[in-house]
Amino acid sequence: MDGRFVPNLTFGADVIKSCRDQVSVPFEAHLMIEQPDHLLASFVDAGCSVVIVHAEACLHLHRTLAAIRELGASPAVALNPHTPIDQICHVLDLLDMVLVMTVNPGFGGQAYLPSMEPKVDATRRLLDTADHWIDLEVDGGISASTVTGAAAAGANVLISGSAMFRHPDGRGAAVTELRNLAQKAWASRLA
Repeated sequence: MDGRFVPNLTFGADVIKSCRDQVSVPFEAHLMIEQPDHLLASFVDAGCSVVIVHAEACLHLHRTLAAIRELGASPAVALNPHTPIDQICHVLDLLDMVLVMTVNPGFGGQAYLPSMEPKVDATRRLLDTADHWIDLEVDGGISASTVTGAAAAGANVLISGSAMFRHPDGRGAAVTELRNLAQKAWASRLA
């Protein structure tokens, strides 16, 4: 977050680099920043294997996504709640993932917008027309009460922050609960 595209400011590539060798999980950089192109290399060099840019923040989305791929990372695009999915129709060949925001970006702990579920469904249908698999991520307000709707709509990558850290039985229990609910919803979608 740069304090401009969204109102908050968060850590950058140097913090990510200092954490990279401490864990074995892949790192994903969700760049909620204006003009992300000048920072792409620093996040990939810091160890991010996925870089997400906002369609609304990129002047030349094709160029930005190609640059991410050339740097050796997986390119992804985020769409704010108000942004129509047609913003990604002509870049499907460059994408490994699309992130549909189910809150307005910039603050943790926001309430999930259930009105985004039809958008998630429409996005999944669009992505299924591509000639390769494209993950569909949802971020914002994901909890035990919302994960089923997001997964049933077609999301296969789900980001949970506040609900996971506030779970009364700890993060491990939260992950297990969310994963089980999402897998049941995904299976029912495929049935």
